[in-house]
Amino acid sequence: MSTPATRTLAPRLSAALAIFVVMAAVPPLALALDDPFLMVIASRMLVFAIAALSLDLILGYGAMVSFGHAAYLGIGAYAVALGARWGVTDLLAQILLGMGMSAAFATVTGAISLRTRGVYFIMITLAFAQMAYFFFVAQSSLGGDDGVALQARSTLLGLPLEGDQTLYYTILGALVAIYAGLYRLTLSRFGRVLKGTRENALRMQAIGYRPFRYQLVAYVIAACLCSVAGVLLANLTEYVSPAYMSWHRSGELIVMLVFGGIGTLTGAVAGALVAVGLEELLAVFSEHWRLGFGLILVLVVLFSPDGLTGLMRRLGLRAPGLRNDGEGRGDD
Repeated sequence: MSTPATRTLAPRLSAALAIFVVMAAVPPLALALDDPFLMVIASRMLVFAIAALSLDLILGYGAMVSFGHAAYLGIGAYAVALGARWGVTDLLAQILLGMGMSAAFATVTGAISLRTRGVYFIMITLAFAQMAYFFFVAQSSLGGDDGVALQARSTLLGLPLEGDQTLYYTILGALVAIYAGLYRLTLSRFGRVLKGTRENALRMQAIGYRPFRYQLVAYVIAACLCSVAGVLLANLTEYVSPAYMSWHRSGELIVMLVFGGIGTLTGAVAGALVAVGLEELLAVFSEHWRLGFGLILVLVVLFSPDGLTGLMRRLGLRAPGLRNDGEGRGDD
């Protein structure tokens, strides 16, 4: 029997499934068009969709505006470079290494950052990310500011990820798995407490919960998931650089959420695809593509503050036979 909750979630899940099906069709399309660069762009879209999903967990569901989230993207990338030097070439092992490094850094910095609120939280997360950035800049053995090129891509269960198509489907599989995991997490008791903390932390504390613990755990989970995107990005580019963890990159992740709709998992994925796609499309017409990108972002903020998900919801309400099921922010 259908319930209001299932009617609310069904369109979101259908939209996510449609996105995954379309992205799964990209390699055959690139082969048919004889355009391998299309698959490279799509791979980049999927990598940043994973990073945007991880940020959405703390920003959209936990109201923690981190301006240093890209630090974990860089840590994951450097896990590949360090793993290769230590003889660790398996992708899963490198992911575990990146997660471990990110979890350690996030636990310490998150415990400190979560003692603050508002703009202070934003600035302290930015400060910690810059510390990580300059730490890797100072590592001359890893190329310093110039970064380091990888000798080869990782292996997966003993099989090399040399082919672009193999790597592409590996990234897509990781995205689907992370989406499914976060979907279950946000619907669990943990996710509901996190959303309650977002709405009113004092009220959650009054009924017996300790918001700090839930927020810190979410912060660490988000860091670990973002490091997965970093591992995959390093394999995609076969290059690792401190630029991956710059504050500009953190800002780009926030922009992706704004495009898609903050607090919706499907919106995070769609926002990343649109943002990366717009970047590539506008760059074809002008080297000053950021001006057009900024104008589009302003229009989205002014006319559709809820991003693509809000726009689609409003269009759906105007269609015959469709109605509002009461879905709100963070109720993916």
